[in-house]
Amino acid sequence: MNLDKLKIAMQYALPKHAISRLVGKLAAAQAGALTTQLIKVFIKQYKIDMSEALHEDPAHYKTFNEFFTRPLKPGIRPLADAQNIVAHPVDGAISQLGDVVDGQIIQAKGHDYSLQTLLGGQKEDVAPYLGGKFATIYLAPKDYHRIHMPVDGTLRKMIYVPGDLFSVNPLTAQNVPNLFARNERVVAIFDTELGPLAMVLVGATIVASIETVWAGTVTPPAGKDIFSWRYPAEGEQKITLKKGEEMGRFKLGSTVILAWGADQADFLADQLPETVTRMGTPFAMTK
Repeated sequence: MNLDKLKIAMQYALPKHAISRLVGKLAAAQAGALTTQLIKVFIKQYKIDMSEALHEDPAHYKTFNEFFTRPLKPGIRPLADAQNIVAHPVDGAISQLGDVVDGQIIQAKGHDYSLQTLLGGQKEDVAPYLGGKFATIYLAPKDYHRIHMPVDGTLRKMIYVPGDLFSVNPLTAQNVPNLFARNERVVAIFDTELGPLAMVLVGATIVASIETVWAGTVTPPAGKDIFSWRYPAEGEQKITLKKGEEMGRFKLGSTVILAWGADQADFLADQLPETVTRMGTPFAMTK
């Protein structure tokens, strides 16, 4: 068995939820000098550019989670604010992007999966995106891990889908069928000038939690049940976020998947698989 096959086999065998919850507790612990040393090792291992961080000194962060979700210096990610431009929501790298064909989207070469399953299984939720566009962006450990709005949007629905916690790195995406539609995830559906926009925050091994700015850490009771919440389009209770505003964050690296409908926006020509992304830069242009 080669090393890659061994890594995939271990993914299936390991108790991923238990490991992830344990790592989450450790990442939230205030361990003083030990926390600082761990952060320094992480910075060196992943070659993280701390000059972009609002607080450059590793000792500033009381927990590993504080470091991992560190804010950037103001202005370090200029926003493409033209109304006809869809901005990148995260720092990362494009895994796949393209058309939603017969309700399927591309995971990796030779692997497609169901967008309806990804969004939680309801036909009414997937209908606006049939024939539309999707994009999958992978956040590596070195990346900035706050997620921002690609366009102005009013939140209409949030769905929590329980599932596995496989790693979401490129090797796993190429070898684990239905990876993103089998992992734990949070789906946020917005009304935008594009029409409906889905943003899917996918959990992964040792991702301690997924947070949104309106709900905090999304942690329904353990089990196999899918939970959903609806939000008003008008009135004092509506939740509207501007392009570039933070909408959520990962407490360890993972993946964001976007979907919008047909004839809404086209990806820019230079946006291809493996393209490095920076939050706020141009991603697509509205029609």
